[in-house]
Amino acid sequence: MPVLSLQRQKWVIAENILIIALALVPLLVTFPYRVNIFLSWEGAYRISSGQMPFKDFGTPLGYGFWIIPALFFKCFGPEMITLVKAQVFINLLAGFSFRSILRTLNVKPGVRFLSVLVFVLSYSFFNFWPWYNHTVIVFELIGISCLLRSFFTDIRLRSYLWMLLAAFFIFLSIFTKQDGGGMAFMLCLLFVAYNSFQTRRWWDLLLFPGMVLGIALLFIVPLLPGFAYWFNHGQPPHSSRLSINDLTDEILGSSNWIKGYVLLVVLCIAARLKQGKVWLQERREVLFILLTLGMLGEAAIFQVTSYTPPDNNIFFHSFAFAFITSYLCDLLQVNTDRVRPLLGATLLVLFWWSGTWWKYVSRFTDRLFPAQEMVLNDPHHENVVNRRNYMISTDTTDVPVTQWVFSNLKPLRKIYMPASTVKGIDRVLALPVVKEKRENIKVLNMTELTPLAAAMPYHLETGPDIPLWYHLGVGMFNRQLAAYTQKVREHHYDLVIFEYAPGLNNFFPFALRNELQQQYHQVDSFLAPRRPTNAMIEVYIK
Repeated sequence: MPVLSLQRQKWVIAENILIIALALVPLLVTFPYRVNIFLSWEGAYRISSGQMPFKDFGTPLGYGFWIIPALFFKCFGPEMITLVKAQVFINLLAGFSFRSILRTLNVKPGVRFLSVLVFVLSYSFFNFWPWYNHTVIVFELIGISCLLRSFFTDIRLRSYLWMLLAAFFIFLSIFTKQDGGGMAFMLCLLFVAYNSFQTRRWWDLLLFPGMVLGIALLFIVPLLPGFAYWFNHGQPPHSSRLSINDLTDEILGSSNWIKGYVLLVVLCIAARLKQGKVWLQERREVLFILLTLGMLGEAAIFQVTSYTPPDNNIFFHSFAFAFITSYLCDLLQVNTDRVRPLLGATLLVLFWWSGTWWKYVSRFTDRLFPAQEMVLNDPHHENVVNRRNYMISTDTTDVPVTQWVFSNLKPLRKIYMPASTVKGIDRVLALPVVKEKRENIKVLNMTELTPLAAAMPYHLETGPDIPLWYHLGVGMFNRQLAAYTQKVREHHYDLVIFEYAPGLNNFFPFALRNELQQQYHQVDSFLAPRRPTNAMIEVYIK
């Protein structure tokens, strides 16, 4: 027993080092200003300042996504880099939850270590910034981990405490993003139904959804009536993102990884069935199958309903890998717990997911082996043509940016942006209206530079009809647009900062820009912190 205990401790330590080490990498580097990260900052800043969602501002999502970033803002201050620290914590939660799921399902240590490696490389390592399409899955993983623990805990009271925790995190998943959270809830109901059938714990079929409903009421009732308008459950003025045509086009037209994994999982199950059907009575075996197929199905739908960023559904790789590798190792009698097979398999996994880490290593190799410089129209040198320069961009729509630099403002510490953006921010802060009115200034900031609220600073507008962000048809609607249009006509604001992104469908409402050009005076413009630099920030005063 002591020897077995020591061996288990070695695996736990190895997995802990793997999860923690890769999660901490973002703390060692600096970052460019991330597209859309303004939404994460604004929600966390408002909540950390004491504002209540659906009372002081509106959002089509629940506020589960902003809970952790808001807590980190309280501890470390409202800086952009604080969001990175919050994401480090979220990645730690994700890694340990995934490992807990595999441990509860009795996945062998060697396979579990490799699966954790796949998980952190494919899903956590490159997620430096908090985003709701990632956080919703993390809360789901925590909920599934707790629910599985409840199934295999002998003490009844402790089992129900685990189930209560599972219900809480599944609700947080729903309260972070409706689509992912809803699928997480349905998947957990499937687990509960199977476990109840096998153990004859029929009350669980009512108890678990009852717990989720009770927790939901505790959170939602205080938010009424604004919650009923803002939270998107398909009611007007919201629109549903679930389209049968989009699903069939995406799943049947592409999704090759998901379909390939489904094929391999089915083959593994068929091979196991030939050995006898007794194993189907093993709860852990069947739950593993349900979990793997459920995650593949969820990923297939999630890529359609939550399409930004395009790789937010790749959590399925680690679950499929864990299941297929477990079954293949059993069928082929391969012992991955031994050093040599494990080392070889680890190198293969690193080779498989080299795309996530090579771009950081390549920064050093590029310095060691610099590429030949391109020479154009120089009779004294031969023209160099290689893989990196055989095409020359003729696109004139993108404004050339030669340099990204850091800002001296504390909320933007360790974040670099186009030099035009940094200089433009400095000019805004130097405007006479900003210096004269200071904190009493009335500002409408319809840009991605939401940290200006802390840098300037100015008071954010509050009210049940104030949107958290301004994407027309998503974060705000015609009712809010009409209210802002009226305020602009009345010259309510001392300063308006508006981002014009012509390539994005009313990311900031075009109609309001037209009104601003008639009612206000534009005094400046500079690049928005985007890649490519295809948007401009315009500054208006009375």
